[in-house]
Amino acid sequence: MARKWQKVAAIRRKRISLPRSNGYINTDTNSSSSSVADKGHFVVYTADQRRFVFPIVYLNNDIFRDLLKLSEEEFGLPSDGPITLPVDAVFMDYVVSLIQRRTTKEIHKALLMSIENSRCSMPCWLQQEKPCQQLLICGF
Repeated sequence: MARKWQKVAAIRRKRISLPRSNGYINTDTNSSSSSVADKGHFVVYTADQRRFVFPIVYLNNDIFRDLLKLSEEEFGLPSDGPITLPVDAVFMDYVVSLIQRRTTKEIHKALLMSIENSRCSMPCWLQQEKPCQQLLICGF
């Protein structure tokens, strides 16, 4: 699964990029940036259209793998567009903070269970024009 996403990221590398900063970058999609990702990085978007740039090594993380699986289930594999994760930017910032703090496997497992149990479908998010609050509560 991770290899498939690494291939997708390599294909997308020519289209999307941001400069590197402390492992990841959270930016708005309205920002003007180059269309090429830095070598060794990949780009994902959250359901609320926020852009994140991560080093490829994040693909080895269990949380990221699970988010990518959920993305594939929710949206399918993108053939001509960015990878969109079924979480909002606030939740993604929380996930990144957990990864950077090198939290225990138990916390990772609890977070993954909360993602599975609290998934909101994309149409629900679009209708309400706000992220599902239950997802954020279960993440803590």
